Amino acid sequence: MLPRSEALRLAEERSLDLVEVSPNADPPVVKLMDFGKYQYEKAKREREARKARKEIDVKEIRLRPKIGEHDLDFKVRKAREFLQAGSKVKVRVRFRGREITYPEVAMKQLQRISEQLADIAAVEQQPSFEGPTILMVLAPQTGRKKHTGAT
Repeated sequence: MLPRSEALRLAEERSLDLVEVSPNADPPVVKLMDFGKYQYEKAKREREARKARKEIDVKEIRLRPKIGEHDLDFKVRKAREFLQAGSKVKVRVRFRGREITYPEVAMKQLQRISEQLADIAAVEQQPSFEGPTILMVLAPQTGRKKHTGAT
């Protein structure tokens, strides 16, 4: 254990800062360091961590129960592109008027979509009613390579 005045003198001699590491300890623990350099390196590590972090986008595909065959295939192709790019995909079937009396039609569409995308996607949220819509969320399967779009 070193007296406070002695620790301050040592820090001054070495052109370092006296930094309190553990104030609640008995006696308090201090360390000699270049505090400016420490803060810079800490900020640098945080920037690198932010760069490495991957944000997942959520894209949405909207359908209607009466959608045509070709239109549905087009929507499935777009969903496949989103999934290959690493985004999650919300598939929303919106009912208007009396269409809501036939929810099984929408469920069949969602089942078909999930089957067509089963090779690259997993159903993260099963189809469920949310007001006048049925919503399903697909997530890209882990361990898959990203598609860059270039062939």
